[in-house]
Amino acid sequence: MAREYRLGPTRKATNVVIGALLKLGVPAPGKTSYLMTTKGRRSGLDRTTPVILVESGGDRWLVSPYGDVSWVHNLRADATVRLRRGKLHDILQAEEVDAATAAPILRLYIDQVRITEPFFDAKVGAPVEEFAAEAAKHPVFRLTAATK
Repeated sequence: MAREYRLGPTRKATNVVIGALLKLGVPAPGKTSYLMTTKGRRSGLDRTTPVILVESGGDRWLVSPYGDVSWVHNLRADATVRLRRGKLHDILQAEEVDAATAAPILRLYIDQVRITEPFFDAKVGAPVEEFAAEAAKHPVFRLTAATK
């Protein structure tokens, strides 16, 4: 059974350190990590969190390995997302995808970001059908260029 995510003091401290490194432009080794900023759905204030994207088929994907966390609710309310790493800044639109589209992305995500595997029932190397069942618990968003 998958673990439930809780944002405790250790994870908060880790996010602060990773956030500082990303502001300086230092990504996690071999990862497509960024600081993601969304608009708070209730407060309207900017909310920033470190994320790791999946790049596949020429598209960039945002995966929520910990389920329906705050940034997921924020994106569902306002699909505009800002990504930052050092001097690199992108403004993108996020579109939540269905289970069939999400399944191969989820499989690729836990293969690339193994630390998140305990939060999934499907494990590394499992058939893509098992990841389709995970899609309801782990939202996936396709990122595209923002229209001006």
